[in-house]
Amino acid sequence: MDKEVNSDSKIIGWREWVSLSELGIVAIKGKVDTGAKTSSLHAFDIQVYESETRPFVTFKIHPIQNDTSVVVECRAPLVDRRSVTDSGGHKEERFVIRTTMVIAGKKKKIELTLTNRASMKYRMLIGRAALKQFYIDPTQSYLSGKSLKQKRFLKELKITTSDD
Repeated sequence: MDKEVNSDSKIIGWREWVSLSELGIVAIKGKVDTGAKTSSLHAFDIQVYESETRPFVTFKIHPIQNDTSVVVECRAPLVDRRSVTDSGGHKEERFVIRTTMVIAGKKKKIELTLTNRASMKYRMLIGRAALKQFYIDPTQSYLSGKSLKQKRFLKELKITTSDD
């Protein structure tokens, strides 16, 4: 058994609520994708610029499914550019950032590739590199529920979800 999996491991469902607070994203639904190594995040208006110390990327995101009225503007250091093959076999060069993800009460530093997922149901895919401390029950959803902060955020937006 993997050394990182121990009694502290949590069980999560095939989709869960996630926070990416360093990016200003309080609540976003993430779909577990064990076929992908790296996690990916919906992004548009992606811009790269050089600071005095290193390159940064700015981008916008619609974190809530089927709602383009909520826009979060994000900024993060650019870690890499990678060629990624999607599930349809199409190759795309993507920007890569590193941020902290909170899922099921656990904080993890993860890499995210940025891509336009506007036509996809889930704004975030959680790849297997981010899942090392979790067991996945593919028959369940939202096992970790929402944090109080996520509930307040969604209530302020007057968004109700089927997993309340």
